[in-house]
Amino acid sequence: MKTLVCVTPGQFSYQISEKPEQSAGNTLIKIKRIGICGTDLHAFEGTQPFFNYPRILGHELAGEIVSSDDSSEFRIGEAVTFVPYFNCGKCIACRSDKPNCCTSLQVSGVHIDGGMSEYISVASYALVHGDGLSFDELALVEPLAIGAHGVRRAGVKPGDFVLVAGAGPIGLGTMEFARIAGATVIALDVNDSRLAFSKDKIGVTHTINALTENVAERLSQITNGDMPTIIIDATGNLRAINTAFAYLAHGGTYALIGLQKGEIIFSHPEFHKREATLMSSRNATRQDFEHVIDSMKKGLVDPTTYITHRVKFDEVADQFAGWLDPENGVIKAMVSVD
Repeated sequence: MKTLVCVTPGQFSYQISEKPEQSAGNTLIKIKRIGICGTDLHAFEGTQPFFNYPRILGHELAGEIVSSDDSSEFRIGEAVTFVPYFNCGKCIACRSDKPNCCTSLQVSGVHIDGGMSEYISVASYALVHGDGLSFDELALVEPLAIGAHGVRRAGVKPGDFVLVAGAGPIGLGTMEFARIAGATVIALDVNDSRLAFSKDKIGVTHTINALTENVAERLSQITNGDMPTIIIDATGNLRAINTAFAYLAHGGTYALIGLQKGEIIFSHPEFHKREATLMSSRNATRQDFEHVIDSMKKGLVDPTTYITHRVKFDEVADQFAGWLDPENGVIKAMVSVD
């Protein structure tokens, strides 16, 4: 089978390897779609935190089952996706029903090889029924689940003003599920085209460009002086993360989906007087995957609007670098594997 390996930053190599064999507890999937996510792009450019090479990228995946063990509830030929965060099932996080932050978590395409390949073998417990969704839709369940998990972690509810910093795919998904939860959503970014996308395609009520507008003044105007009750960062940018502490309402919650290597710095007195809550949001759980699928089926989310670029598997190595250029307007590149 053909596999695409990120050998070092900036270098891909197509390689031929043996198709995985069927093994107990695992399911063999023929990959049909691969969504390109920020992690893949950052790994290629060498800026993804805590990453090793060589690595087969890809964890936004959809495919059909080729073979499975006899105990599986899934049938041959069924369209599926899967939860690509493999957990130990024994540590304190797993015992606390938080497998998404397992102490020895193995994320497909990050800690272990992912799905930029014609076939992949995954643990059967991670499979998620396609439930009638298309391969395109199934490949986008995972990134939307990241946003859905952040919204659930932050406890977003009707009446909240939610500021989402970062209008990339994860931020856009976060906006979608904050809207579904009944909040008034405010998008913050430095890219006007992405802000326009969030308003026109996602239905975000308010947008702010941090480069051209006074963010604090705009937020005060929008929230009638209260400021956002919830802020969710999806930038992974240290300056953006540190700056946003000043935008939080008294009694508010600040949730970090984005990840960076530096140290967060904020004023303790300002944070303390707000009796604010700071939390991280890592990956997603099966509950979030099911919420996303249910929302898709109900028409609350149309994931296909995210797909701005389509390529075949054989074209990925040549096209990939271009997806890093903001001028190309990439929201989501989708790879077809035939």
